[in-house]
Amino acid sequence: MSTLRVALVQVGYGDEESVADRVERVSGLVREVVAEHPGLDLVVLPELWAPTGFDYSNWERDAEPIDGPWASAMAALAAEVGVTLHAGSFVERLPEAGAEAKSLANTSLVVGADGSVLATYRKIHRFGFGSGEPVLMEAGRGRVVLPLRLRDGSVVKVALATCYDLRFPELFRLLLDDGAEVFVVPAAWPAPRVGHWTLLGQARAIENQCVMLQCNTAGTHGGTVMGGHSQAVAANGEVLGVLAHGDEGVLVVEVDLDATASWREAFPVLADRRL
Repeated sequence: MSTLRVALVQVGYGDEESVADRVERVSGLVREVVAEHPGLDLVVLPELWAPTGFDYSNWERDAEPIDGPWASAMAALAAEVGVTLHAGSFVERLPEAGAEAKSLANTSLVVGADGSVLATYRKIHRFGFGSGEPVLMEAGRGRVVLPLRLRDGSVVKVALATCYDLRFPELFRLLLDDGAEVFVVPAAWPAPRVGHWTLLGQARAIENQCVMLQCNTAGTHGGTVMGGHSQAVAANGEVLGVLAHGDEGVLVVEVDLDATASWREAFPVLADRRL
């Protein structure tokens, strides 16, 4: 049986904590998680946990290049603990302005157990309705499906998305067509809409017959209370685990990857697609 063993680290914090202090603290938390749960294939952190998800005013100040201090610290951490790390996302300072003449992006980073960069993904759908991301950040233009080698030697195709992307089912359908078996979605999803967060994650899993891994933040960012409720959902929609609160915590789950193929064969709904 091919199994993906993953830890979703629901980081909680407030605006009073500096970026440097938060990076140090979260790095320690990852070390503890890996020590307490040997044999992990993947550790996932939330969206924008270092520069905060909603304190837009500091994004320009806290932006870094793709090879800057934050990315270097995450690569070193992954190599130290010997596990593949989806480090969540950070505010990337682009090497040059993009098509909309913006110089920032919301960029996710995945680093291997040897510290090498395995994948980057720039968030395609920007949240803010005329403020925040749409004003300050370039939209990503590329989909990412990463062949992730597990400790048992098997390979699973992991697709990357971020937070608000979850509301756009066409992206996940395209990722399915790219070969996705698992979706990983870090987020900074607010508490007032946390019901949408859990429901949409389950819907994306069910309609695409893919595993869904969602890692949210906790605490309060820029005056916005975050929703927590990180969860793992099987390809048949079964909730494999959830942090049913908005506080900091860690969810460790073992995902039977063979069950995804079995479910697709037993209930071949994808074969009936017309569009």
